[in-house]
Amino acid sequence: MPAYLDYYRSTVLGKLDGLSEAELRGSRLPSGWTPLELLKHLAHVERRWLRWGFLAEPMDERTAWGDDAPETGRWQVPAEESVADVRELFAEESARSREIVAAASSLQQRARTGGRFQPPATPPTLSWILFHVLQEYARHAGHLDIVRELTDGATGE
Repeated sequence: MPAYLDYYRSTVLGKLDGLSEAELRGSRLPSGWTPLELLKHLAHVERRWLRWGFLAEPMDERTAWGDDAPETGRWQVPAEESVADVRELFAEESARSREIVAAASSLQQRARTGGRFQPPATPPTLSWILFHVLQEYARHAGHLDIVRELTDGATGE
């Protein structure tokens, strides 16, 4: 399953390659999200599910949900946050997720409690978390397919 995640991480980045900063920060959709916001969202998905979720790293809500604007709940990338900053955040969170998965005893290992998962609920297994993250990537890669086609006509993988 980790190899599938790497495939989708690469696919998402490939769909952003060649877009100008204006295209990365602009939206072609009624909902208003931008490709750069989606990339930041995926970095936080990894953070929320693997670091805060699986490892139960202490994290305040703002750190865990830093892709959302507090006043609107919408994804956001402030103007002072560069494209390079967001790409670096994505690379760092992806690398950290790979480390977490590699260090796990098995895919059936359960997440720790105390972070995202609180007792008395039974925390999910690593395989469940990875499957959830994978479906997030697949869904959002499809969204980027549409945005890219609307932006410059590019289609395909």
